[in-house]
Amino acid sequence: MGEALDGATAAEVLGEHGPFASAIANFSVRDAQVQMASAIEKTIESKQTLLAESGTGTGKTYAYLVPALLSGKTTLVSTGTKHLQEQLFHRDIPAVLKHLELSSKVSLLKGRSNYVCLHRTMLARSDARRMDKVQLHEFETLNSWLPRTGSGDIGDLSEVPEDSRIWPSVTSTVDNCIGTNCSFFEDCYVNKARKAALESDVVVVNHHLFFADKSLKDDGFGALLPEVNTVIFDEAHQIPDIASNFLGRSFSSWQVMELIADTRAAELKEKSLIRDLIPSADALDKLTADYRLSLGLNERRVSWLELVDEVPNLPKKLTALAGNLTAFSELLEDAAVAGEALGRCHERAVELAQECERIAADEDNEDVVRWVEVSRRTFRIHETPLNIGNELSNYFGNNQQARIFTSATLSVDGDFKHFQQLVGLQSGYREETWDSPFDYFNQAVLYVPEGMPAPKDDGFGDAVFAEVLPLITASKGGAFVLFTSFRVMQQFEERLIECKESGGAKFNILTQGDTSKRELLREFVEKENSVLLGTMSFWEGVDVPGDALRCVIIDKLPFESPFDPVIKARLNAMQEAGDNPFMNYQVPRAVITLRQGAGRLIRSTDDKGVLMICDGRLRTTHYGRTFLNSLPKMRRTADQAKICAFLERLSAASKA
Repeated sequence: MGEALDGATAAEVLGEHGPFASAIANFSVRDAQVQMASAIEKTIESKQTLLAESGTGTGKTYAYLVPALLSGKTTLVSTGTKHLQEQLFHRDIPAVLKHLELSSKVSLLKGRSNYVCLHRTMLARSDARRMDKVQLHEFETLNSWLPRTGSGDIGDLSEVPEDSRIWPSVTSTVDNCIGTNCSFFEDCYVNKARKAALESDVVVVNHHLFFADKSLKDDGFGALLPEVNTVIFDEAHQIPDIASNFLGRSFSSWQVMELIADTRAAELKEKSLIRDLIPSADALDKLTADYRLSLGLNERRVSWLELVDEVPNLPKKLTALAGNLTAFSELLEDAAVAGEALGRCHERAVELAQECERIAADEDNEDVVRWVEVSRRTFRIHETPLNIGNELSNYFGNNQQARIFTSATLSVDGDFKHFQQLVGLQSGYREETWDSPFDYFNQAVLYVPEGMPAPKDDGFGDAVFAEVLPLITASKGGAFVLFTSFRVMQQFEERLIECKESGGAKFNILTQGDTSKRELLREFVEKENSVLLGTMSFWEGVDVPGDALRCVIIDKLPFESPFDPVIKARLNAMQEAGDNPFMNYQVPRAVITLRQGAGRLIRSTDDKGVLMICDGRLRTTHYGRTFLNSLPKMRRTADQAKICAFLERLSAASKA
């Protein structure tokens, strides 16, 4: 790294006489930001662990970047999403480096599916005749772009949609990568990105990549983690759920289908001429599809034990699938001499057969919950750790690195115990909270209508619509309506469309799923009278400062379904251990989610608005107080007339 500003501390850099205050127009010195930066500076120096809850508007990004970059120590920053990851790499870190007059080497590192695979692109060219017109056009666009890209990052190719069906054909996975046997190994974009990361002072990743266990082991990325001095987790509240997805094991029909497709493409190019290879692939394809059909027509998440009771001979059918995979792998063993692609297909077939056979054996493991995800055409059998904290303690149990976990929502009513247990921290860590500098009491009002039916009552949806309509009418749009389920959101949308068509208020209705999240937010800001309906993906990571957003409405407290197989197993385990699963697991998780949703409302010192929560349990239950105490201190009312008048004034001011 380059030389820092004459040994200045993070507090001095971010203070009123620092380079940010003197060089950045409208930069305001924030006490919370300065204090947080100082705490992180001490944590890095002492190689400790810090839980840093930083309210909206404190400027936590600079609060951790400044001390990390000033330290001169190698740093890994992990974010919640790829969007935040790119924002850090392209905007925030360059700005901090500029004002600190540092020349640190910074790398952006994504999962391998974000980079074009030259080997698979070559195979796709050989099989282009199978593509339809849309795919063929997108593939030609990709080929025209390849000579111009230095990174191979598919996010840079905006002409091809994110959900294009071409991407699986031209990117690799841990399963289908042929590694050092690949003739493109030296030019591989993934390997170049990994190598650059190993040589960098600062590496920016996301939580998914950090916890992708196979990627860490097989891609060489694992060598990076023990070497860095500091690890910073931004949006750290997401870690337990993301880690749960990666620290277990799984077997999916998609893996088998992808193996079959890759075998066909490899055979077409490398020509092993094994007579039974393609007929065997066809038979395996049919058997996999038949197994999916045996699981029923409905898409769902269900426990393995429930499915075994429901579907006759389920393990026996899985054993048959494993046997066919083994037979297919034996054919591929003979075919492997023809080329590197067929050789890797053989290795994958062996691994899949072994995993399928292991699951079919139905061995009982008290430390994991086995469940099945049934999609329209595919299935995936998961084994998820029952106690994610025990698993994460292996990641966070040593004291060789400084670790900072930061988010606006780590605590529940001021208590960090829930998060600390979920990430497996036993001792040797500190907790700090810096409140938002926003004046919530004067900027926001919390409205909880009286007399609402219970969320489980049949009339709850009608009651929500009846209570919400006057508010969004008074506000003339400018509202997010956030739901806990797609079904409830769709019912609300239908009612709102009926109201609009019958001559009611002329809302511009934007619904999650109609187009991309980015496009929905753009239209929400640009068009008057907009009402955006969204589920969980809009509860966090959405930033609409200014008067375009005047009202955030939440249908009910966001408790997770107790019938979800993973949640159900964890609740049962806590119950059996004598714990209180509702108060010590379900309530804390719902509080964190509610805080995220409520956090969409006030995003700057000038914002004003209403937070409406349509759930009477806030008033009528003993745990409602925990939710209320965890929200910012706003004015509260149950008077709809006052709220509507307030929103009318905000709407008029926004158009002035």
